This record gives sequence, structure tokens and C-alpha cells, in this order.
Amino acid sequence: MNSDPNWSEMARQFQETLTANLQKSVAAMTGANSTLPPVLPSVLMQGLPNARDTFPALQFDPAKLLEIQQDYLRETAALWNSGMVPGEQTPKAPTDKRFASQAWQTSPLSQFSASAYLLNAQALMGMAEAVQGDEKTKARVRFAVEQWLAASAPSNYLALNAEAQKKAIDTQGQSIAQGMQNLMHDIRQGHVSMTDERVFEVGKNVATTEGAVVFENELFQLLEYKALGAKVYEKPFLLVPPCINKFYILDLQPENSLIRYAVEQGHRTFVVSWRNPDESMQGKTWDDYIEHAAIKAIEVTQAITGAETINALGFCVGGTILGTALAVLAARGEKPVASVTLLTSLLDFSDTGVLDIFIDETAVKFREMQMGQGGLLKGQDLASTFSFLRPNDLVWNYVVGNYLKGETPPPFDLLYWNSDSTNLPGPFYAWYLRNTYFENNLVKAGKLKVCGEQVDLGKLDMPAYIYGSREDHIVPIGGAYASTQVLTGTKRFVMGASGHIAGVINPPAKKKRSYWTNDKLPPQHEEWLASAKEHPGSWWTDWSAWLKRQAGKQIAAPKNYGSRKYKAVEPAPGRYVKAKA
Repeated sequence: MNSDPNWSEMARQFQETLTANLQKSVAAMTGANSTLPPVLPSVLMQGLPNARDTFPALQFDPAKLLEIQQDYLRETAALWNSGMVPGEQTPKAPTDKRFASQAWQTSPLSQFSASAYLLNAQALMGMAEAVQGDEKTKARVRFAVEQWLAASAPSNYLALNAEAQKKAIDTQGQSIAQGMQNLMHDIRQGHVSMTDERVFEVGKNVATTEGAVVFENELFQLLEYKALGAKVYEKPFLLVPPCINKFYILDLQPENSLIRYAVEQGHRTFVVSWRNPDESMQGKTWDDYIEHAAIKAIEVTQAITGAETINALGFCVGGTILGTALAVLAARGEKPVASVTLLTSLLDFSDTGVLDIFIDETAVKFREMQMGQGGLLKGQDLASTFSFLRPNDLVWNYVVGNYLKGETPPPFDLLYWNSDSTNLPGPFYAWYLRNTYFENNLVKAGKLKVCGEQVDLGKLDMPAYIYGSREDHIVPIGGAYASTQVLTGTKRFVMGASGHIAGVINPPAKKKRSYWTNDKLPPQHEEWLASAKEHPGSWWTDWSAWLKRQAGKQIAAPKNYGSRKYKAVEPAPGRYVKAKA
């Protein structure tokens, strides 16, 4: 009996079937023409094309399509035939970590399903690459297919997950019972657990560097940290973290705290702790955050220390806020900041990476209509957006572990912080979306008026230290590097290994990763990298040496927090950082 399938018939149906699957994968992301809920959260749906209508017909590069078809049929035939021979290894043996356990290898059915899934995934991704159109359309299709493939993996389903099935048998069903408990717990808390959140408490075992709140208003608290030596540098140091999450990513544990490191290096250190917006802040604007937060923090730091100028650092969105604030002050003829450090920040939004696929006129107008005059962007929407940028690692990995295997994720301070989401005022977010990500107006001299002043980043001529992470998927390395072409003072650009967070939080004592330097700053990052020099270890030491040169002489460390006018309000980390979204 001939068990071979009809390959000519398969070839005839190949393009029609996979094209339909590709269309379905995009529709599944947006909910288009479907009675089922979309795979992605609503905040992501708004950026994908035609989320309410039929996705446009896809056209393919014929040569690429023929190559994909031939490869698919050849590998499908080999996979099918290997399944007819007991004990024979499948030609596409799963190497993906989702299918790496021995349980998948010892179950022929599971191994075959994993191999078939990987083969189909390869074909669908090949078709996504073969789509004809502009780069943004291709990126959107590619993203949608990646999301659908991540969601449809056999590892995500108990009926197909050999490892979860084995654990259920070994534990006599206890893993399934525990998984159900984990599921109910996560439903009650409103998000998938990435770590055992019961282990951590802000102010007790994260955000523990000693300090005090020395100023507060409705937008932020200003923290001052206790000096660890008899002397400090005369120019104080102000950190402006992103307002889309909480400042203690810079102060997780003593051994990986950038804040504590700065204090240890002798800097009198101040940090902005953003308030987690509630309904009372739903009308706050970008101008409010610039005038009454960033600029106010600079003024209070100067007033407390008596320093004519200070050094400042902005991280991620905090860097964009800080850069805008400095441009507003420059327009007023004021230059209170002697040097600026930008960590994984965007001033020029020409290269925004994968986030660009969510931004178009329709998406921006929708947000402006929805919350441009008032409202809140919920923290969980933001958290979901960033998690789905890496769906296998930050979504489905925990679905499988928590629910199918009944595991409790291990304690991890960074993932605890990642789950501690923050809201954003609607008008602030709508302005930011249009004027940075969509229209890139911040780098257009005189285009924007902020706090009543025409913004020109070219007036920022103070020394600048600019850092970017090589594998950053939120602030691409090219986007971080672009600031070197915007600021006009002396600049140093440094690239670190790893991603948006792990690249930044890389203390020297760990002796991990590398960083790259190059004194020349050509127009493009690729040119810079071609002659850059690699150094083992953390970029923190390079930055510390640079900052000390900007910090002036050493003076006696203060004995108390604040000043006569700005007295200590409460111990660090303060109330604002503890408020939940």
C-alpha cells in the first residue's frame, strides 16, 4: 500500500492555503471579520492596519513564493515519510527551547507536532518576507504573523504539550490543580505573573537606597540620597527616569542599583519619582510634565544645593522629557545643566523600530479623540504592549509555566518591577504620540512650542554622554545614536550589549557583557560601529569617569537632607512610587 500523499495536489493547493493562513493570522491580531476576541490587547490593535475592516489582499514576490513552495513541499515530504518509519528522527527535529525537554523527544506524536509547527512557521514567515509593499506594510504583516505563530504553538496547549502532560502524570494531577489556582490568582490581579510578587515590597527589599523626599507636587516627588562619604562633588546629580514605569529600575538591589553607584562615586544624587496618575490627573499635558516636573526638579535641586549648575541624566522617555525641558530653558536664555546623560533615549524619532508599526494617522487620531482632552492610558495597556513585543519570552512562556505546569515563577526583582505598571494622562500621551513617534517634530527647530517657547534642540551645547543598547527593541541602537547628530556640544557615544533594561542595569561587579566606544561620530551608527572598540565589562565605569570630569571639585557632604526651605517630607522611596495603577 502506498502511503505517500499526492504531492502534486499539495503543490496545487499550497499557495491558496498558506495565503489564507497568512490572511487569517493578520485578522486574528486585529479581530477583523471574526467573532472571536483578538489575540492582541486593544492598545496594539489601534496601530495595526484596517483593524475594523478586511485586511487588504496580499501580493507576493513570485520567485520567493516559488522557492518557499519548493522548500515546504520537500521538507513536508521528508517529515511525513520519517513518520512512517518507527524510531527514525524527524528531519526537522525541534531545536526551539519550547520543545527542548526530553518529554517532547520521547513522544513521537509530540515530536511530530512540534516539527510540523516549526515547518509551517518557517513557511509562513517566509511568505511574510515575500509580501510586496512598503517597509511599514511588510513590518506589520511580519509582526502579525509572529504574534499568531507565538499564540498557536503546540506548547501552549495541554492536549499537545508533552512536558506538561508528563508533569501532570508525575504529580498525579497536582500540577493541573495548581495551574488552575495560578490562573484564578492572575485573573484577580489583572495580569500574568512573571515572578513571585509576594517576595518583594518597595522600600523593603527593592528601592532601598537611603534617602528622603525633599519636595513634592501633584506630578512628582524629588528624592535626595544620603552621601556615603565625607565629601561630594560640588555639582549635584539629577536623574529623570521614564514616567511610563517606576524609578526603582535604577534602584532594584544594592548590588545592581545605578542610584547607589552614583552615590558611591561621590555625587550628591537626586531622583524624580513620578506620581502614578489617577483620575485627578487625567487632564495633564506634556507642557505640565516639562514645566512643573522636569524644570521644577532642576530648580529645586539647584535651590537645595546652592549650585549654579547641575549634571542631569534622562532614561528612556525621561531622556525625551529632559531634552525638551533643557530646550525650553535654552529658549529662555537659561542653561542650568552643565552636562547631560541620555540612556536609551530618543530625541530624533526617525528610527523607532517595531513600535513604528502601531503608529499612523488613524491610530494617532483615535487616541486624540479618545483621550486628547482628558482620560487615562491604563498601565496594563502599556505593559501588555511591551510584553507582546517579545511574546514567547514575556507572555506564552508564563502561560505555559504558570497554568499548564502549575509552576510558581521564581523571584526576580526586574520582572517584579516590570509588572508594577503606571498610568499616563491622556493629553500627555496623545501629544507625545503625534509629535514624537508620528511626526518627529521635536528635532525640527522651531516647529514645536512647548511651555510657550519655540523648541530647538540644537541649542543644547553642553557636554553629553549618550548610551544605547545593542539589542534594544524599544529604543533601537540607531535611534539612540541619532542624538549625536542633534546635540551640538561635545559628545561621547557608548554602546552596551543586551537590551533596553539589561543593557543599562549592568553593574561593574558582575563583570558581564561588553561595551563599545569610538571617539568619532559619523552620521550613521553603522559607520560608528565599524571602527568602534570593544571593552569587556560594564559601561558604568566609562560613564563614571566621564561624569566626574563634569562634576567640579569635591566639597563637604551635607549632614541633612534638603534645606531650610525644602525640608525632608518622608523617607525614600516615598509614597508616590508605592501607588498601584
